[in-house]
Amino acid sequence: MDIAVSLLLFVVMAGAGMLLLWMARATASGRLKRNQFAGIRIPSTLASDEAWLAAHVRAKRPTEFAGWAAIATGLFALLPVPDPVLAAGVIAGCVVMLAFTLYGAWVGSRAATEVNGSPI
Repeated sequence: MDIAVSLLLFVVMAGAGMLLLWMARATASGRLKRNQFAGIRIPSTLASDEAWLAAHVRAKRPTEFAGWAAIATGLFALLPVPDPVLAAGVIAGCVVMLAFTLYGAWVGSRAATEVNGSPI
């Protein structure tokens, strides 16, 4: 594959991973407050600052795993492998990243629901 495509995949995936790592840590520490742009933005997490923080504390670890999966995928894109292997590796990395992100949102949603006093 063209080196430019590999570099672009690296930049996009590693950048997304670094953003996920930063966001997981910033929201779980309370530095990134409730907002409409970043974080787990569903009704239960947006209901209160306490629910927002509880959700992101609970979701921190899976979201960090998603970030590391994205970074690893970006590094994989730099390997001199055939195009089909590169495509399969990047798709697999994206699936892993998405799975960890969705799992984090799920556990975060449950934590926010507990804080809000609603039945799970």
